[in-house]
Amino acid sequence: MNDDAAAPTAPAIDERVLREAERIAEALVFASAQPVSEGFIAERVAQGVDISSIMQRLKTDYAMRGVNLVQVDGAWAFRTAADLSFVIRRDDNEARKLSRAALEVLAIIAYHQPVTRAEIEDIRGVQTSKGTLDVLMESGWVRFRGRRRTPGRPVTLGTTRDFLDHFGLEELRDLPGLEELKGAGLLSGRIPANFNVPSPLMSDELTEDEDPITQMDLEELGLLAPGGASDD
Repeated sequence: MNDDAAAPTAPAIDERVLREAERIAEALVFASAQPVSEGFIAERVAQGVDISSIMQRLKTDYAMRGVNLVQVDGAWAFRTAADLSFVIRRDDNEARKLSRAALEVLAIIAYHQPVTRAEIEDIRGVQTSKGTLDVLMESGWVRFRGRRRTPGRPVTLGTTRDFLDHFGLEELRDLPGLEELKGAGLLSGRIPANFNVPSPLMSDELTEDEDPITQMDLEELGLLAPGGASDD
């Protein structure tokens, strides 16, 4: 008996099965208002299908169309091709423009997350109003992450998948760097020589100095009525 004999390989999946899986994946993403995870798709197609490969095939198929299949934080969504977005833009449907203060706070949260309100104020050098944070929370671009393990247990803030989706980012590592920010006019030409844009946190998992948000925390923050009932 030859011990060096190659191990049996898994049987190839029939092309018809792959095509059907591709159709199912396409339908699931098309029908969803939110980006769809590969795990969700995998539960609804034949076993053994390589979902990542299927999605890449679909992405290639849609690359030159009016809508593109894009990846957002590990999930998939159909979005208008970037070069055609002006065609369907409607002034009455555009999101409210953010104030300069809100843009600054959003940028700080994106690059420095997890970050507390006090840390945001320390970076900006001015006080941050509750209204500014409320606008970002209501937009769905910022969320409560956890509570810092420091005196007072301040709430930590981070960005959401909707933030990535709105700004056309696949993941946080796609945030613009220092030179891109300068080119867009978002940084003054007189910034300190030692200024660096921090590398954003690449994981949604809580850090060692964060505790998860509990029901009591939600009640304290006004997100739940006392006893756990929703305000709705």
